[in-house]
Amino acid sequence: MQTVEETIDVEVPVRTAYDQWTQFESFPNFMSGVDSVTQLTDRTNHWVVNIGGVKREFDTEIIEQRTDERIAWRSTDGESHAGAVAFTPLKTGMTRVWVRLEWAPDTFTEKAGAALGFDNMQVRADLRRFKDFIEARGTETGAWRGEVH
Repeated sequence: MQTVEETIDVEVPVRTAYDQWTQFESFPNFMSGVDSVTQLTDRTNHWVVNIGGVKREFDTEIIEQRTDERIAWRSTDGESHAGAVAFTPLKTGMTRVWVRLEWAPDTFTEKAGAALGFDNMQVRADLRRFKDFIEARGTETGAWRGEVH
């Protein structure tokens, strides 16, 4: 398994950052390589990604969701993908977003990219785009305030 952890501080309140992250179908707006995310139920999503010329489709399930604090997920095949995002309020109107992703590189290109640190660079760039996206809007595109335990 390959693991990446990154953080970024965004200039929006924790509720705004969290609420935006619950809008999975908006991920293509700031995540490179994500062609689409379709929310199937409150707990499941279907992903279509194209990273390094490799197209993949998979389903994920939310395994933990605590309002304004944390969202964790895993692929339903139990092997290829898992992750978590946490939201920490900083000074008034600012939030630290921490992301941890784990996945199993399959192809030679994916393994080489991971070894060269391209995965870290992509996650870091995606977080910068999330920051730009949410700060430019100043508000979330929607929200889901439910919890999953």
